[in-house]
Amino acid sequence: MSTCRILVYLVFSNECGRKLGVDLNSKSTISLDIIISGINIFTAKEKTMSLTIKKSDQLKAKPDEHHLGFGSHFTDHMFNMDYDPDKGWHNPRIEPYAPIVMDPATMVLHYGQGVFEGLKAYRTENGGVQLFRPRENIKRMNRSASRLCIPEVEEDGFLEALKQLISIEKEWVPHAPETSLYIRPTIIATDPFLGVRASHTYRLFVILSPVGAYYPEGFNPIKIWVTREYVRAVRGGVGEAKTPGNYAASLLAGNKAHLEGYTQVLWLDGVEQKYLEEVGSMNIFFVIDSEIVTPMLNGSILPGVTRDSVIKLADLWNMKITERLISIDELIESHGSGKLTEIFGSGTAAVISPVGEIKYGDRVYSVGDGRVGPLAQKFYAALTDLQYGRAADPMGWIEPVL
Repeated sequence: MSTCRILVYLVFSNECGRKLGVDLNSKSTISLDIIISGINIFTAKEKTMSLTIKKSDQLKAKPDEHHLGFGSHFTDHMFNMDYDPDKGWHNPRIEPYAPIVMDPATMVLHYGQGVFEGLKAYRTENGGVQLFRPRENIKRMNRSASRLCIPEVEEDGFLEALKQLISIEKEWVPHAPETSLYIRPTIIATDPFLGVRASHTYRLFVILSPVGAYYPEGFNPIKIWVTREYVRAVRGGVGEAKTPGNYAASLLAGNKAHLEGYTQVLWLDGVEQKYLEEVGSMNIFFVIDSEIVTPMLNGSILPGVTRDSVIKLADLWNMKITERLISIDELIESHGSGKLTEIFGSGTAAVISPVGEIKYGDRVYSVGDGRVGPLAQKFYAALTDLQYGRAADPMGWIEPVL
């Protein structure tokens, strides 16, 4: 008789709950970590989904935590799950990290039907591991999926699968200051078909990567370059979805910015090409006359989890913060009048990224004398203290893993 370890997700009624000794007032979802020894435990009509775990027998050497870079190292295991119309999402599994074999006609390779997410697991000072607002990332992934005609995933079950994967890879969560384990969930269309339509089948996978600072500059002001020649996204398109095509569209302008000696591109809107939207792959904030201003979400801007966290912290601290349209002309005018005192970006990878210089046309504008501003510093300290468990969590944003 063989014995295997699995995680079973159950959706059951009050009658089933009473049989199991669980008091339920309505349909609920629970997870049980159990040992199966060749017997059939549940024979009723309850919907079950088991997470199978296959450990790698060849573990990789861990990289130097003080020289991780970003996105270059990957852990020993990954999560996979498949979708088809008959079974829905099924066969969730953790298995050794390995290449994905695809037919050359696989639809994601031709039509870009895919979405992804980015979040992190953090090592606390007492050795624990925790996530920061992971449910918001899963909700955003589902919104992106809906926009790309991809089936959504069940939030609770997927979060538990993430925790299981991180628990298995706990030794990969780095201990060095300001490092973390980056988590990349991705869904791709997998039908082998040439023709423009939504795929019928999909693969969801999650890979993990120990990372250091996203920018080589670390928490120091970056230089950004404003372009009118290229746009990232337009209203009515897929700018508010986290989908690969948005990032591919940014590459040429990003390369030109790098050639000019700038770290990122400050994007203008794709219709009038006058309103500020994002910086690189981050949301953007401006401090003008003691007011924090960030571009309003309009369908072409990705609704960042860190962006939302900054807004909520500002409200908690009784700061004046506004989501509205802001034009490049207003920005330049506020710089000239001395009202513009800070600019900073926000995102999962960099958390908070202060901006010290902007190039627009032939002119270069210095911001805050090229130094980190007090509000950028305050938000960075508050967010990272929460993420690494150095501060109490008044917002209920932390999800413990270990």
